[in-house]
Amino acid sequence: MHKKQDYITPVTANNLSDLFYERVKRSLNDVAYRYYDESDEVWKDLTWNDIAKKVELWHTAFRHEGLTKGDRVAIMMKNCPDWVIFDQAAYSLGLVVVPIYTNDRTENIRFILEDANVKIFFIEDPSSCKALLKDEALFEKQGLNELVRIVTYKAIDEFNNPRLVQTDKWLPSYTETIERIIIEPDELATIVYTSGTTGRPKGVMLSHKNIFSNAHAAAIFEHFDTDDIFLSFLPLSHMFERTAGYYMPMIIGAKIAYARSIEKLGEDLISISPTVLVTVPRIFERVYNKIHDQLSKKPVIAQSLFKAAVNVGWYRFLVQQKRENWHPKLLFWPILNKLVAGKILAKLGGNLQLAVSGGAALAPEIAKTFIGLGLTISQGYGLTETSPVVSTNKLNNNDPFSVGQSLGNVEVKLGKNDELLVKGPTVMLGYWNNETATKEAIDEHGWFHTGDKAKIENNHIYITGRIKEIIVLSNGEKVPPSDIELAIGSDPLFEQIIVIGEAKPFLTAIITIEENNWQQFAASQSVSTDEASLKIEKIKNIFLERINKQLAAFPGYAKIIRAHIVLKPWEIGDGLITPTLKIKRAKINEKYEKEIIELYRGH
Repeated sequence: MHKKQDYITPVTANNLSDLFYERVKRSLNDVAYRYYDESDEVWKDLTWNDIAKKVELWHTAFRHEGLTKGDRVAIMMKNCPDWVIFDQAAYSLGLVVVPIYTNDRTENIRFILEDANVKIFFIEDPSSCKALLKDEALFEKQGLNELVRIVTYKAIDEFNNPRLVQTDKWLPSYTETIERIIIEPDELATIVYTSGTTGRPKGVMLSHKNIFSNAHAAAIFEHFDTDDIFLSFLPLSHMFERTAGYYMPMIIGAKIAYARSIEKLGEDLISISPTVLVTVPRIFERVYNKIHDQLSKKPVIAQSLFKAAVNVGWYRFLVQQKRENWHPKLLFWPILNKLVAGKILAKLGGNLQLAVSGGAALAPEIAKTFIGLGLTISQGYGLTETSPVVSTNKLNNNDPFSVGQSLGNVEVKLGKNDELLVKGPTVMLGYWNNETATKEAIDEHGWFHTGDKAKIENNHIYITGRIKEIIVLSNGEKVPPSDIELAIGSDPLFEQIIVIGEAKPFLTAIITIEENNWQQFAASQSVSTDEASLKIEKIKNIFLERINKQLAAFPGYAKIIRAHIVLKPWEIGDGLITPTLKIKRAKINEKYEKEIIELYRGH
């Protein structure tokens, strides 16, 4: 089928604001965005013309605040068309956008607002940072006196803060003619504060060129067209979603639908029927565990059919990749697809042509399962500091156990200790107000040091671990914790895992358990679902048996000897995981310091 392509290139548009207006000019009356209207309980569409008119209104409101080119404006809002409108109105004035996660902690929000010297702060709901906004006096104490205006959608009656104003009162009733400001490609577009696993977040400075060149390189790496529909659910405050799920579709001329929430993602997949999904491994893990949990309750014949579908489908994929020859068992695929694979993919919308997975490693067994079922997955790799995409798999040369090939405008090589180094127009300008950290990250030759260990074979990059994330036991044995955590997580009972053992005689773990599966497990063992049951010796032994069953392929020293099980899952708001669901090891070690001491007591 001929692809309808209408790509905008960095030659055609000079910056991200030019990109937007060029798309408006080309696609004026085409649908740009789809969102769910909570009041009318219906999905609604906005054309590029609709969005352009709203951008003009917000542009006018920004101008009335007396902002000048280079001033920082922050946004803390869930994914929706207004996120794009805020972003583009800011760019049209040469302002610098600072995204903040909607469920970030108050101390992080305060730090970012102060560190970036933010002038305008747009929030969806002031109650999300009540402690920060409650009283005007707090602003003087917390160094936020430079903040000119806080704009919010929700009611603000309970707040005694003259800087707060509701959106409908802040936006003017008329628009002024937009006088486009000249913005050079290398000028600062955004400061994105990394939600790192340790220490204070660092402000990554990305230019218009950084982001545009990355989004364009990713767009031309595969075939997309104007009929594609992206379903956006990862936070736009993270560069993965912002580049791959916002700027890239704009380059392509594709549509974006905004999911209501991760909890309603399953319903939204069916309602929207997207062709492209930008996602993280955790989503696949949850679906995978749910499938296997349901399978365990079905007859043996159903389980056998599922295994056959995955095995034949995987072999079919290898034939398509020219890594295997045709085999008669492929004749069974049409019936296996009808009975098994097609029904599962229908629950993902039935029209999903590509799932782009990034942010963390996708477990090989999970990748094999979904690809075997017929879902095209391209696993990639990137960092905020690289705008973010470094590599992804070409679909005609797709090795799902790798993170793909580097983008056309990105250079990669291995440095000391096999560290992956990256160079190109997508590498950040540096860290805001942190020259020391910048020099540590980017060497004198312009290579960015990722901190990830890798190997490169047949132009594919394979991430093998972190430079500093290797556990060395007291006997000298070295263990990669992430591999063990992935293996344990393949048991649907276990939700989140952190392995411990640095300088210790053996490995232990702290694990949260999946609520629904815990209830079923507790019922099967005739125990209550409260925390007291976790202390029963029999239950503790069963947990250890299940944990180590997943580690059968690992060396003997890579077994979990003791585990502390937690009922409440770790959340972003607790500061224990990042917005892309990565575990913050240092924070969890700190929170469970006493429990860890107890795990090693007597040894």
